[in-house]
Amino acid sequence: MRIEGAFLEDRGAQKVCALLEDGGYQALMVGGCVRNALLGQGGTDIDIATDARPETVLALAGAAKMKAVPTGVAHGTVTLVSGGTGYEVTTFRRDVETDGRRATVAYAQDAAEDARRRDFTMNALYADRAGTLFDPLGGLEDLQERRVRFIGQPEDRIAEDYLRILRFFRFHAWFGDPDAGLDPEGLAACAALADGIDSLSRERVGAEMRKLLAAPDPAPAVAAMAATGILARLLPGADPDLLAPLVHLEPQVPTAPRWLRRLAALGETEAASRLRLSKAEIRALEAIRAAMADDTAPAGRAYLHGFEAARDAALLTQAALGQVWPDGLTAELERGAKAVFPIKARDLAERFPPGPQLGAELAARKARWIASDFTLRYRDLLDD
Repeated sequence: MRIEGAFLEDRGAQKVCALLEDGGYQALMVGGCVRNALLGQGGTDIDIATDARPETVLALAGAAKMKAVPTGVAHGTVTLVSGGTGYEVTTFRRDVETDGRRATVAYAQDAAEDARRRDFTMNALYADRAGTLFDPLGGLEDLQERRVRFIGQPEDRIAEDYLRILRFFRFHAWFGDPDAGLDPEGLAACAALADGIDSLSRERVGAEMRKLLAAPDPAPAVAAMAATGILARLLPGADPDLLAPLVHLEPQVPTAPRWLRRLAALGETEAASRLRLSKAEIRALEAIRAAMADDTAPAGRAYLHGFEAARDAALLTQAALGQVWPDGLTAELERGAKAVFPIKARDLAERFPPGPQLGAELAARKARWIASDFTLRYRDLLDD
């Protein structure tokens, strides 16, 4: 079977594959680039698997004057740079020993053996540079059925890396059939081995949750996480009930999926530390929560907390009430976000000494201005 996709038109990847093939070795593009092409999607890195050992890849690149970076030689990976883009070239591998976080690997003889160490069947799809598909484990059928299925015994794959529990839910959110539910065997294995999540770093957990919550509709996957107790293990105070109404309401705005908004819907107050959020993410999440707690009119909330936070807070409120997005609300939020307070501290400096009193006077006038729906003018605000 031959497939088509933008990854096959990538000149850099073609050049790297040709380098390996001309040297007498296999070169197969693998994983997300093949999977997404079969789904009619793009937007993923191109990874290349080969039977050439790392030292051979480095030698071939050197002879061809292609830049090579030994990014992970110990694990069989060399990054070749072609056309300004880096392509990870990894020797076929098999796992020898794992501890649930990292694996000791040995080189494998062929792609079929390499495929058996991967996580899901839909990620064990290979294609050569001509587009010929190689499917050693039946991943194509699972992909066509939108079925996220572990390779071999789910317990074995999870024990190799407990992050695969979260990847199982994330992949279902992105690629699974929402009407069919999650693979029962995989779900049972995730529930049985959930203790292993405690061994994962919060950075890795946070990265997976970001990707999960950014999916078009993460609600079914998150609900399954809650039903198995996995969500409570990650975010003990989380409640998934608001997520589905929120996702249903978002297209009415319309707005692109925003994972922080979905995180706010879960209601977990310690998410910042549990998911290792960045300072910018913490500020954005706090702005959403502050806007939700603010009973100011919509335009005022947008002025005080910013358009994005006020919009997200309104979405969460409307979803919680089971209501549609009101006509004109977006325009009101935009109006508030663009409003400019007419006076500054220097306008009051002659009447009030610098310090707390001046700050209090300015804040009082700003509150009056917001309460007036921004109608008070410069002279109005200077009056006592």
